[in-house]
Amino acid sequence: MTEPTTARETLRAPVAGAAASAPGIDPRAPRFGAAITAALLLAVVVLSLVGADVATLALLTAIAAIFAWGASAGIRHHPYGAIFRLLVRPRLSRPAELEDPRPPTFAQLIGLVVTGVGVLLGLVGLAPAVPVAASLAFIAAFLNAAFDFCLGCELYLGAQRLRIRRAARA
Repeated sequence: MTEPTTARETLRAPVAGAAASAPGIDPRAPRFGAAITAALLLAVVVLSLVGADVATLALLTAIAAIFAWGASAGIRHHPYGAIFRLLVRPRLSRPAELEDPRPPTFAQLIGLVVTGVGVLLGLVGLAPAVPVAASLAFIAAFLNAAFDFCLGCELYLGAQRLRIRRAARA
């Protein structure tokens, strides 16, 4: 079994032969969602600079809830994906290939963990944890939105490589 070299290579299905129930997703949808997420996370950081602790905690909590939605329901059912499908996708050409939804769904879980820790620490009185968590999540979202580099997807790929190597040794 050959190991994929990028997260996108974990599953690629040509669109021309893909059925309506194909397992793949439009690879531009997670990038669109990452742009929205990056903007919201940047707002958390900016609000923290002006001392709006309650607003930063509330916004980070909302972002964590959206990550929870994406991690539990899957990237296909993410609210930003619905916006992409309804408003953006009809204006674009068809993608050349579809992407495996598992890496971006895993990335949602990573986002949930990072923002969730920030929320929990903020709730127990460590207000500086909120902008720190938002900054870390912002970096990942910005990398995806601006450079099409999904850090969570790459973590997924690394975990898959480890699984494949362990299976080969057994």
